[in-house]
Amino acid sequence: MYQNEYMFFKKTKSTIRDIDEFLDTVDQGILVFKEGVKSYLEEDEEGFTKSIDKVYKLESKADSIVLKIQNEFFEHSLIPQYSADVVKLLDNLDDIIDTAKENLFQYDVEMPSIPKKLNSDFLKLLEVSCASAEAVIPAVRSFFNNPSAVKDSEHRVFYYEKETDVLAADLKRKIFKDSKHLKLSQKIHLRYFTLHIEQISDRAEYAARLLSALSIKTKD
Repeated sequence: MYQNEYMFFKKTKSTIRDIDEFLDTVDQGILVFKEGVKSYLEEDEEGFTKSIDKVYKLESKADSIVLKIQNEFFEHSLIPQYSADVVKLLDNLDDIIDTAKENLFQYDVEMPSIPKKLNSDFLKLLEVSCASAEAVIPAVRSFFNNPSAVKDSEHRVFYYEKETDVLAADLKRKIFKDSKHLKLSQKIHLRYFTLHIEQISDRAEYAARLLSALSIKTKD
């Protein structure tokens, strides 16, 4: 079945190009999210504003491309036995960049006051959470080009997602137990923004699980 699917996709080069462009756009959105949060922590207002502008444009572009791909799948009956699963997978990848946009927006609106001593913890959490999302991109790309290689990237998504959970729990302990100078309202606010960063890896994990299930289906 793998060989048949590969040959089929080979004949639909236009769709594959659209999928590649979509994945590139999501990947860029993750990078811009990282840049935006870093700029916020470094109090670089100009850099932060630029990141918000970039992520809004990328999110809009991703929405347009994924809609085009969905139409191609349904209008041309591309792999009809799996089209709904593929569309669901792409929708969930789109959720990653949607989440990145919404989370940067929340930083802009609520302007959390993050103590300097917690910056390194937030940055470490940011890197690992985004690493999970970054790992799902090559895994999905492999499914459309070389399905047997999916697992080579897929396991990284789950690894980084678990590491994100550990780092997030450690950061929350620091916020609530070690930051005695902070008011409870401030601690709750910081916890909220810890969750914002965690959400990126959570979205990636869900997309990876959909991809895993789809890969199993196409083996049958």
